[in-house]
Amino acid sequence: MNGILPVFRRNLRESWRSLLGWTVGVAAVLFLYLPLFPSLGGDGQLEAMISSLPKELVDTLGYDQIATGAGYTQSTFFGLIGFLLLTIAAVIWGSAAIAGAEESGRAELDLAHGIGRAQYALESAAAVLVRLLWLGAFSGLVVGVLNGPSELDLEGWRIVGASTALTGLAFLTASAALFAGAATGRRLWATGLGAGIAVLGYILQALARQSEGLDRLNALSPYAWVYRQPPLAEGVDPGGLALTWGLAAAFVAASVFALRARDLRG
Repeated sequence: MNGILPVFRRNLRESWRSLLGWTVGVAAVLFLYLPLFPSLGGDGQLEAMISSLPKELVDTLGYDQIATGAGYTQSTFFGLIGFLLLTIAAVIWGSAAIAGAEESGRAELDLAHGIGRAQYALESAAAVLVRLLWLGAFSGLVVGVLNGPSELDLEGWRIVGASTALTGLAFLTASAALFAGAATGRRLWATGLGAGIAVLGYILQALARQSEGLDRLNALSPYAWVYRQPPLAEGVDPGGLALTWGLAAAFVAASVFALRARDLRG
């Protein structure tokens, strides 16, 4: 493999169709849900619907503020469907980056052509990060476009913060999958760790919302790190955001050491 950043460039070149599909999916969700807010929120329909649901379910889904534009956008997209979409993309891309390449034999072939293991891990992580940054930025852009027509009354800088938080959560998931793939060479383990972190984080914050006595669980949940303080309503929590991105970077660094420390299975 020749040229600058060969693994990075190849991964982006070969995944553009996948990225396009995820982009269309994100756009479809946003254009489906956000324009509904004026018709649902203007005459008390949302309040009536939420009041009919069990309080535990409302707290778990974060629907307690859904009657506001910030609460509605957070509950429907950033905290739920958008989170799910980017998490799935992150797990797929993160598990394929090293583990998938090793299982297919591509990683061994690439490394035999003079690419160092550290370079391979870092370029693979960078390719995943760029795709997730695109999805996060695109999400924020579409929310900004729909902000006025959908009467959401969101502040631009808070949209940026919410998009950065969503991207950070997704990259944490992807980097965990990348690390498991680098450490084991098996896509099953990579998928399991990446998805496990996302699911566990969501469950822990859901349990913490049920009782003040369980509030300490938020400290263990990446989801709560960035969403416990509603980013669209109050601004993103800088500490939680830094912790999320920092842990993701730590997983990437660990991937480098893990890949260098073992023999490829082929």
